[in-house]
Amino acid sequence: MTARTWPCCRLRLAPIAAVLLLLCLTTSLLGGLWLNAGCWGTRSDQIKLGTNDLAGDDPSWGPHKMAVIVPFRDRFNELLQFLPHLHQFLSHQRIRHHIYIMNQVDGLRFNRASLINAGVLLTANDTDYIAMHDVDLLPLNDDLNYSYPASGPYHLSAPSLHPLYHYPTFVGGILLLTKKQFHLVFRPDGITTGYETFHHIHDPSRRRDQKRIGEQRRVQFIRDRETGVSTVRFRLLTTTKLRIHSAPCTVYSVQLYCNRSQTPWCEIPKK
Repeated sequence: MTARTWPCCRLRLAPIAAVLLLLCLTTSLLGGLWLNAGCWGTRSDQIKLGTNDLAGDDPSWGPHKMAVIVPFRDRFNELLQFLPHLHQFLSHQRIRHHIYIMNQVDGLRFNRASLINAGVLLTANDTDYIAMHDVDLLPLNDDLNYSYPASGPYHLSAPSLHPLYHYPTFVGGILLLTKKQFHLVFRPDGITTGYETFHHIHDPSRRRDQKRIGEQRRVQFIRDRETGVSTVRFRLLTTTKLRIHSAPCTVYSVQLYCNRSQTPWCEIPKK
């Protein structure tokens, strides 16, 4: 996974929402407490799975276990919907899984690729495949197959299915692969729900960082053969266990390293 800097995504919260977050989430993220956040947040009602409080790691479901790696920064409203929804969706498919929130806490621009690379290195040894998963994309069609990608990397949120990104070279959103697969990408067949296959919960009031600074505009289209999972540099600050609506996850709060000589655009530009 290339470590080129990805655009920054920040969420501006209303004052009331900010107070709720301080009461219910901040203690957990900063203090390392196990928090059951079932008292607040909204569960997506777009899919009814009929599952109970499943741990998501029943050995009878099969030999493989997936690490869901979620690049994250300041998107708590989306996390409140995403975590219980995906946990129930995967439990309904009897997919052994654990969700890892890669929380970028430095002052650099949001770097999705580096967070994923760090997540691959940090995820538990009992997982043998990963899902690179956006926090604002909720699967709605149970024909979407999150099982072990034995045939090769599998692009689940294909351009024909993603609600927003339809260009043919798009490979973001949700990508499944084993920890040894890096070369081929496959996409779902037989899904007929088109752009209604996923629920996109990206807050339209939150502006994306789409600036291209200096040489970044030119090199963004060049394949990066120098950086990746073997070169990513980061500092793990805290590891937090978290529950939202009985859905468990692990939050890794990390600081990324900015190589200013190689990618000077990784810093947030001054206005």
